[in-house]
Amino acid sequence: MRKGRLANMLQRLFFSLWYVFRRPPWDTGITPPEVVEAIEGSSALAPGRALDLGCGTGTNSLYLARHGWQVVGVDFAAPAIRQARRRARQAGAAAEFYVADVSRLDFLQPPFDLALDIGCVHGLDGAAQQRYRAGLSRLLRPGARYMLYAAASATGCFGRQWGLSQEAVARLFEPDFSLLKVQKGLHRGSTPSAWYWYQKGNIK
Repeated sequence: MRKGRLANMLQRLFFSLWYVFRRPPWDTGITPPEVVEAIEGSSALAPGRALDLGCGTGTNSLYLARHGWQVVGVDFAAPAIRQARRRARQAGAAAEFYVADVSRLDFLQPPFDLALDIGCVHGLDGAAQQRYRAGLSRLLRPGARYMLYAAASATGCFGRQWGLSQEAVARLFEPDFSLLKVQKGLHRGSTPSAWYWYQKGNIK
């Protein structure tokens, strides 16, 4: 078995067990203000079909559903998806959830009007990131928005390096996507990070 494949399997197990035994630190239960501004602010996006990549227990998916969006959430951790489905049933929300690899979304059909990724693609290896980008390009309609939160380089579980610098994000997504703006910050108070707002295709 290849080292990369084994690392991916261990990572999935690690994340799944974390959801079983305790609440992960990234699962805050709070929708980030950047997402709230995009959905409720002065230049709010009109509701449509949304894709939540690395959705966890569905906090942001359910937020979007409450604001009129039809949502599909994807995460590779089965315990997280079970929680998300339960929360959606309880809320009567228009949200569907799938246990799946975000870099292998051939089972989904376009078009989507919005894609949201809060800390998912920055944890994938290079080949998976390329598959992710190709899948995202296929699923988003021209003019659709893509909101990405990514941290820069850091060391994760099992000593694995992860993260995406601003330059790496640009290399990965442009020119298929046009950058609208960047907002820099710190990931958990220490690691440089940023929010990226993209539009599918060229800006007119």
